[in-house]
Amino acid sequence: MRFQTLVSLAFCSLMLAGCSEIELGSHLFKTWGEDESRIETAAGTSRTSAGTFKVGKPYTVMGRTYYPQETYDYVETGIASWYGPGFHGGKTASGEQYNQNELTAAHRTLQMPSLVRVTNLSNGRAVVVRVNDRGPFAKGRIIDVSGKAANLLGMVGTGTARVKIELLSAESKALASAARNGQSTKGVELAFNETGRLPSSYGYQAPTGPVMSDVPLTERDITQVAQAGSVQGHVAQGRFYPNPVVEQRPVVRTSLYVQAGAFGVEGNAQRLSQKLSLISPAHIEPVSYAGKTLYKVRVGPLDSVGAADTVLKKVLATGQSDAIIVVQ
Repeated sequence: MRFQTLVSLAFCSLMLAGCSEIELGSHLFKTWGEDESRIETAAGTSRTSAGTFKVGKPYTVMGRTYYPQETYDYVETGIASWYGPGFHGGKTASGEQYNQNELTAAHRTLQMPSLVRVTNLSNGRAVVVRVNDRGPFAKGRIIDVSGKAANLLGMVGTGTARVKIELLSAESKALASAARNGQSTKGVELAFNETGRLPSSYGYQAPTGPVMSDVPLTERDITQVAQAGSVQGHVAQGRFYPNPVVEQRPVVRTSLYVQAGAFGVEGNAQRLSQKLSLISPAHIEPVSYAGKTLYKVRVGPLDSVGAADTVLKKVLATGQSDAIIVVQ
């Protein structure tokens, strides 16, 4: 029955586009059986009430295969989207319950949990989120943030934002160790945004920064931290939500392109560039990689995310299945 549902969702997703494609793709993976992923805890079993560490096997959604991996060196620029009311209360790929009021995110390949700083390049707002879900699965998006994170980043109205995402290496290693030992990491991103560091109960010692309560932020004691007066926030439906501090960074001027491919032979790049010029002005950018010259074929610059989405669909229709949106 589960397999039939999966097939039906996959078929329906091909009939839709835009936000519907994102939502159906995300739902498709979130309803996937836990046997498709690797979950590690101290007892070797999945427990949603305790800490879980999850990487997962390769998986395919809407015809594209993704390869999750554990890494602590990750920086990327691209387009972020967000998901909120339609998924509130549902199950995430990590086994947690999705809460749009928390600072979490979905990423296609990063280990869960991990901490990632997301910076909106258009307004300079930056916030740290905890990856606990898989997605987004629409072409041209690199991360799906929660409704709360989207609000803090100033991207709710537009639905998307040009962002830079940076994995916090030392902090993510500390969370991975804690989760593997069965310690809950739920809510830790809220403390980090408030104080700039992890609570010491996670085995992480920041070189500088304000001192946070040593009480671990599990489901039970988030409210205890609030009552101790160490974090400012509010209580809703019996749970405490700290008021995150959004870091203000310099605004970065960016350009949008659709990158159709990269070639080792310049002639191949020239032929594709000429073909794509019928869609929109295309050009070739030679770059050095591993001691060799690659020739990237790009369309643009494009003046908006909407324009980039339109061009991307047209490029994909020509058979360039690896085409992506690039923020530069």
